[in-house]
Amino acid sequence: MMNPLIKVIAFDADDTLWVNETYFREAEHQFAQLLSAYETENKIDQELFKIEMNNLANYGYGVKGFILSMIECGLELSNNQINPKIIQKILNLGKEMINKPIELLDDVKEVLAALQPNYRLIVATKGDLLDQERKLEKSGLLKYFHHIEVMSDKKEADYRKLINHLDIKPNEFLMVGNSLKSDVLPLVSIGASAIHIPFHTTWAHEEVDLAHQENPSYITLHSLKEILKLY
Repeated sequence: MMNPLIKVIAFDADDTLWVNETYFREAEHQFAQLLSAYETENKIDQELFKIEMNNLANYGYGVKGFILSMIECGLELSNNQINPKIIQKILNLGKEMINKPIELLDDVKEVLAALQPNYRLIVATKGDLLDQERKLEKSGLLKYFHHIEVMSDKKEADYRKLINHLDIKPNEFLMVGNSLKSDVLPLVSIGASAIHIPFHTTWAHEEVDLAHQENPSYITLHSLKEILKLY
């Protein structure tokens, strides 16, 4: 059973409410094809990831930072010889990602509708503010949520700040998400509850070691609908 003290249930957005990471992997593959004259796809993926990690402090999370990192990667791997037409194609990749239709995951609306009468529901997600607001608007889910929080990061301090803003205690807060690193482990550390619902694709930056995957302090479910069995 769910903790009877829970007052607020927070949902991650990308790959918890709707498909997201799949589009990044598709874009990476297309990017590697654009740069195939300079390196292998595996090497391009490795270099792009390094550049993304170096740029997180400057750009944060989201499509815009991803596209800027791809352009930087293209310049580096080509020794600044990359054709401007390829840069234009990279920019177009980003625009296509931003304008993708929202593909809700299974049973999202049913679960939110069932939980809404008994809990304050919020979105707690990382990413670009404009992009996440646009996706929420397109999703048709806004009516279910009391509050939307687009966070620059999801560490313990960020969650403490959010919980204080909501004027509740950590043990009254439940986070639901697909990332152990961002949506689960920080909550366990501050005394809140967490439910992990794995998505079939995980960004390398969000992966954690096996010991954390076997932590008994959180619940792992196979689908969002299984939450309804707990409350």
